[in-house]
Amino acid sequence: MRSARSVFLGALVLACLGSTSAADPVYLYLGQDHSPFLGEHVGAITDQDGELKVQDLIGARFPAMNSGAVPDLGISDAVQWVRLELANASDENDLLLHIANPEIDEVDAWYVQHDHAMFLGSLGLDRPYSAQFGPYADLTFRLPLEPGSSGAVLLRMRSAKPLLVPVQIWTRAAYLTSSSQRNTYLGGYVGIMLVMAVYNLFIFLSIRDRSYMFYVLYILSVLAAQLAFVGITPVVVAPSLTFLASKASILLTTVTAICASEFLRHFLHTHERLPSFSRATRWFYAAFGVGLALDLAGARIAGYQVIQLVSALFACYLLAQAYLISRQGYRPGTYFLIAWSVFLLGVMTFVMKDWGLLPYTGVTRYMMPLGSVAEVVFLSFGLADRINVLRQEKERSQAEALHVSRENEKIIREQNVVLEKKVHERTRALQESNDHLKRTQTQLVDAEKMASLGQLTAGIAHEINNPVNFITSNIAPLRRDLDDLLEVLAAYRALGGRVPPEVLDPVLSLEKELDIDISIEELAEIIGSIAEGADRTAEIVRGLRNFSRLDEDDLKAADLNEGIRSTITVLGPQLRDQVELVMDLGELPKVECYAGKLNQVFMNILTNAVQALGDRTDGRIVVRSKVLDGDSVEIRFRDNGPGMPDHVRSRIFEPFYTTKEVGEGTGLGLSIAYNIVDKHHGTIQVESSVGMGTEFKIILPVDQPRVKEERA
Repeated sequence: MRSARSVFLGALVLACLGSTSAADPVYLYLGQDHSPFLGEHVGAITDQDGELKVQDLIGARFPAMNSGAVPDLGISDAVQWVRLELANASDENDLLLHIANPEIDEVDAWYVQHDHAMFLGSLGLDRPYSAQFGPYADLTFRLPLEPGSSGAVLLRMRSAKPLLVPVQIWTRAAYLTSSSQRNTYLGGYVGIMLVMAVYNLFIFLSIRDRSYMFYVLYILSVLAAQLAFVGITPVVVAPSLTFLASKASILLTTVTAICASEFLRHFLHTHERLPSFSRATRWFYAAFGVGLALDLAGARIAGYQVIQLVSALFACYLLAQAYLISRQGYRPGTYFLIAWSVFLLGVMTFVMKDWGLLPYTGVTRYMMPLGSVAEVVFLSFGLADRINVLRQEKERSQAEALHVSRENEKIIREQNVVLEKKVHERTRALQESNDHLKRTQTQLVDAEKMASLGQLTAGIAHEINNPVNFITSNIAPLRRDLDDLLEVLAAYRALGGRVPPEVLDPVLSLEKELDIDISIEELAEIIGSIAEGADRTAEIVRGLRNFSRLDEDDLKAADLNEGIRSTITVLGPQLRDQVELVMDLGELPKVECYAGKLNQVFMNILTNAVQALGDRTDGRIVVRSKVLDGDSVEIRFRDNGPGMPDHVRSRIFEPFYTTKEVGEGTGLGLSIAYNIVDKHHGTIQVESSVGMGTEFKIILPVDQPRVKEERA
């Protein structure tokens, strides 16, 4: 029952307020512990330039908000002035004005009575922290509203976030009791979150699974973000750094989103199961960075809106990933889907409260912390279940491995005999492959030597050809000039009878002393020798140039007789010094061939013939060529050496077979010759007997089969 004094005061106040305008309804306080939200009694004025002073607004008329219990002044850079008319019809004299929205950046409060404004204080995230009424960044002011009196409260507010004004009147005792209860609830919340963080940190240190590490970071970031929304994080982290306090919510929102994404990636292996989603994550990170950059650059409203929009899209993005992985039958995805859905339900409730779609109550204010606790519990179940899944998979894989091991043991026993046989076959094949590789390597080395020899002879031929051309081109002018000199000399001699003896005698003596007649006869011989030497040198150069052809990779028409001559030119010193060479080369058509490779065949056969003749003084090699039937040609190389027995003759074309001493030959010369002739679709045969010499016969088609097919 209200006391008689309270009844009297109420009647007195109502009498005094009889003239109050309906546009500014007065809230009559009747002594309850706390009032409801007083949005219906609030009027507001927008100060776009922020230049209005409290004295300018003491007598001003504030339009009623008509926006329900909790006015929503929106998001704006402008200063919002709010007026609340109050009357104390109780005997309570220790009242507090409380605004239950710790996310407001600036709040300045005045108590106006009888046209006099009393400054009550300055609070908000952009103001230094005051711990007057508890360990929160609460917007609470002592209200000097005496029993039986009336007055008005003027609030100057500015915020880069939605400016909700949930204003109430509390008694000091009731407010402190409510704060104590809130401490208990929040302490339980913090305890649950920290216990889950420590527990999962211990699991991470035990099994080194990175998903647990990111889960711990996610729990701590969620805890810090939720405490920021109720006004605790700025007080604990940076009570004197208003710059950080005003940005704590968007910074922690960004950190929480990133930690959630990284936990999802490691917990559900999205980079493997959903690679396209995983690649898109970096764009969300970039969008968060844009929002933070806008806020730091001073565009706080734009930065807040970007962070809010990206956070909403990112939450749906993570939910979609969890749904798709759950559809794949991966059980941890189902746990994450349920946990994230519960958390998003809490977030949606909190946001709908800000939008005015749900009433501003204790449940809607603290729905996000409640949702985060439920989420952490479900995720912990998911992580525990994941351990069970991993254990079951390990046991299943061990059983499968044991079964496979037994099956393999059985198969091994059954195939031992077959494997031994295959080992022998494989060993033999490897030996053959090794021999083939050696042969190929030696052939490559030999081919490289021939290519180097070709380049060398081509270079020598080019260098010699220039001075030879110089000598050859000067022989004819030299002969002409000498003939002119001899003609002049004859003319001088014809003047002998008409020249006085005292003049002519010294000249005749000099002519006799120098044997001019003999010198004239030698000049003709010297010039002839020079011409013959130049022709011989030119012939050698032509042979070198023909032998040094580097067109081995091109199939061309070539004169084989010219190739034989050029090969003999290259081998000239050996042939001239050791053997007699007889050449019987018939007229041959041009043959489609690799001319350089056939020159190598000719060189190998001639070199073997010279080596077979050894130091014999009557050594003789006969080279013949002729046309067989118009489609092929035959080339024979015969020597009068010691010949070969049958067992040697049958193996001379085998790789690495040689009758020479170690270090004198590789046994690949005739093998290479055989392969070259075979590549030309020709044949190479040998006839030899002991004491009767040896003859190699090569038959080559004039046109290669491939060429015939192309022409057809």
